[in-house]
Amino acid sequence: MSVWVVVVAAGSGVRFGTQKQYEMLGDRRVLDWALERARAIAEGVVLVVPPERAGESELGVDAVVAGAETRAGSVRAGLAAVPHEAEVVVVHDAARPLASVALFQQVVDAVRNGADGAVPAVKVADTVKVVDDGAVAETLDRDRLVAVQTPQAFAAAALRKAHETGADGTDDAALVEAIGGRVVVVPGEDANAKITSQHDLLVARALIETLA
Repeated sequence: MSVWVVVVAAGSGVRFGTQKQYEMLGDRRVLDWALERARAIAEGVVLVVPPERAGESELGVDAVVAGAETRAGSVRAGLAAVPHEAEVVVVHDAARPLASVALFQQVVDAVRNGADGAVPAVKVADTVKVVDDGAVAETLDRDRLVAVQTPQAFAAAALRKAHETGADGTDDAALVEAIGGRVVVVPGEDANAKITSQHDLLVARALIETLA
């Protein structure tokens, strides 16, 4: 089954202060780590970037496309550049540079084994509460909760059908779930943290040093 990866790197960096995907992490940019891992398991890679960078070429990338105002819109833009003959599409956030090649392979294998989608997840360590107007409304059973990561792999037909609805969501698995797709969970990786702040980047740099 042919595999393509859409690497989403279209964030404007409002919360971070700059476009974090272009910050240096070790000897390369944050997004380069994601592209390297993606290329290791895929026939093709589409990179979704901020609109002002859409004209820039990227080594090892088959297509560079402009992102949209929402994450779902950016994924749709990337998906449009994936050939229709692709059977598995992986969506990965460039802001998760330390996902391993093995993790990419795990989610792809789960789809090849019949799932409509596969996501990596780690157990929630903190107690999670629902808050309403500043007061605790409910304490959730953390034994049933997981924090979901990317890369997320999907049967291409299921992902295209999910995005044809035009719906928005915090991840693509939610869109596939909404159309009745079967999404399975594989073990995530603690090092596969998302860079959302300067502190996160410092932690990622420290992890890179330990891996060097």
